[in-house]
Amino acid sequence: MSLQAYTAATARAESPRDLEYRLFGQVTRALVHASTVDESDIATRIDALDWNRRLWSTLAGECSDPGNALGAPMRAQIISLSLFVNRHSSAIMRGEESFQDLIDINRMIMQGLSGGASPTQ
Repeated sequence: MSLQAYTAATARAESPRDLEYRLFGQVTRALVHASTVDESDIATRIDALDWNRRLWSTLAGECSDPGNALGAPMRAQIISLSLFVNRHSSAIMRGEESFQDLIDINRMIMQGLSGGASPTQ
């Protein structure tokens, strides 16, 4: 079976929730790695923070759509978390904060997406 066929079959079999979990796992692994590199490795740190910001920005954008199926309180919480992620990421780059809060938030979201099981990331 070709790689393209396998990729297409996997994409069709993966639920949106599974896709979100997998994406959060990838982004969280990048944050964990970035947290371990030397502070002079700006590229690695910025890439991980930017990827995480883009993920959260996309979620906030989806939550601002009135047609979103999530309840208004949940959408507001996700938008609020997105704003926090943005501010906290800037603080990390200024050397005022660590990556841990962002990693913890993503892991909690993953736990929710997995139905309550502890994430392995």
